[in-house]
Amino acid sequence: MAHILFEGLTLPASYASFLILNSCVLVSAFNDSVDRIALNTLASCFPDREVIGISAIDLIWGFGTLHCLGQQIPV
Repeated sequence: MAHILFEGLTLPASYASFLILNSCVLVSAFNDSVDRIALNTLASCFPDREVIGISAIDLIWGFGTLHCLGQQIPV
């Protein structure tokens, strides 16, 4: 987990919020030194998929990232 503080509030900069697609895995990235470790770890878990880091800095302001964006919307 990247440690991002804004006005005393810790934002949920978690690498657990990744999105598995047919041929790749999209992983939240936070312009942090830990990003590369998270991407490499997930790449070892998904050797048959390309692991792509996506900047999620703007998304964490809504307290969620890529996995949250990929959720279904009920009718």
